[in-house]
Amino acid sequence: MIAETKKPMNYSASILKSYASKVVTAEQAISIIKSGDKVLIHSNCAIPHKLINAMVDRREMLENVEILHVLAVGDLPYLKPGMEKHFRHRSFFMGANVRQAVQEGRADYTPIYLYQYPLLFAKGVIKPNVALLHVSPPDEHGFCSFGVEVGITKTGAEKSDIIIAQVNPNMPRALGDSFIHISKIHYIVETDEPILELPMGEKGLSAEQENVFTNIGMNIAELIEDGSTMQMGIGVIPDAVLKFLGSKKDLGIHSEMFSDGIIDLVDSGIINNSRKTLHPGKIIAGFILGSKRLYDFIDNNPSIEFHPQEYVNDPFIIAQNKKMVAINSAIEVDLTGQVCSDSIGPKFFSGFGGQVDFIRGAARSEGGKPIIALPSTTKNDTISRIVSSLKPGAGVVTNRADVHYVVTEYGVAQLFGKSIRERVHALIGISHPKFREELTAYAKNLNYII
Repeated sequence: MIAETKKPMNYSASILKSYASKVVTAEQAISIIKSGDKVLIHSNCAIPHKLINAMVDRREMLENVEILHVLAVGDLPYLKPGMEKHFRHRSFFMGANVRQAVQEGRADYTPIYLYQYPLLFAKGVIKPNVALLHVSPPDEHGFCSFGVEVGITKTGAEKSDIIIAQVNPNMPRALGDSFIHISKIHYIVETDEPILELPMGEKGLSAEQENVFTNIGMNIAELIEDGSTMQMGIGVIPDAVLKFLGSKKDLGIHSEMFSDGIIDLVDSGIINNSRKTLHPGKIIAGFILGSKRLYDFIDNNPSIEFHPQEYVNDPFIIAQNKKMVAINSAIEVDLTGQVCSDSIGPKFFSGFGGQVDFIRGAARSEGGKPIIALPSTTKNDTISRIVSSLKPGAGVVTNRADVHYVVTEYGVAQLFGKSIRERVHALIGISHPKFREELTAYAKNLNYII
């Protein structure tokens, strides 16, 4: 019997028979994985831990299995020291639970724009042998929803030889281009457990830190016009921006992801998507990161559509939204406008994500505003994040020609069309006051300014 869903389903006899014929235990399903296989795993909060644990339990029978996913939430036992003989993880965006393994050489990092990640599978650059998914129960037509994470995983799953789906009645039914039919699933493993949650923002901020992010949020909000479509990125800065949009009108969302912060603005009518020029009336995204409140919000919600990331993050698609505002963060920005956001020096820290996709898409949008935002300092004001030059080995994610706006708690630097001399003055102007003299001296030494 198919697990109960929030909406009673009138299943046909053929769907019931097909579903029942595919139900196995996790151990039975995982037994089809062979040494040398490439295993695609559902990303973010949809990661299927029951299937992963069964795979790791079988590790003594496996060698050189390559694990593929972007961000994954929770414990990842295949990344623990001593697993290298059995599993090799390839990360396309690093979370905290992957970072150490990559830095120690026990896992791999592949830098890539997020919109191009699914194209690796679509174009056959990477061929997954097995996909491990976490989906909703089928509807009356036999379609399961990819739920809280659609955009990153759907294309790769469709190109996999074998699909194993962990079916969970707690997985919300996300709408849009977000479904897989049970006829495409080879093995079904039933589970009934809460979906992992990952509320955005940062906990334990000091009053001084909160003030910094508040000022950044206010500075960005002043750039957002009525009728804008927004991409918010991940973290405390987007949450800070949302707090200052209460006086805006007719905002829209086209973003690789969103979190709980938009719910109140939707309920109040501030975000209504009515003036979007692409998908009017609809929130468009690839996945979500947040709490159960957010999961309930998207469940069967016809005002929200999820699509594969190669569509959502395509700069030419993004640019079709007029007044597109892209908000992304950085680790450091140098005085010429180069942005490092995936490494600390040569140590890889995260990944490209959707930053460049949306920065370029917003730049091509009529009335668009590509924004890079960051606090002016880190480590209790001992290190400037507006820097004379990037750290040796640091990667340039967004190049100086792509950068239009840089925002800190001290203001907004508008760099588009500006010379190096003008950029230097603008960026020093939004740096922390204690570092301005040092930055000025460096710039003068190189004759950037006189």
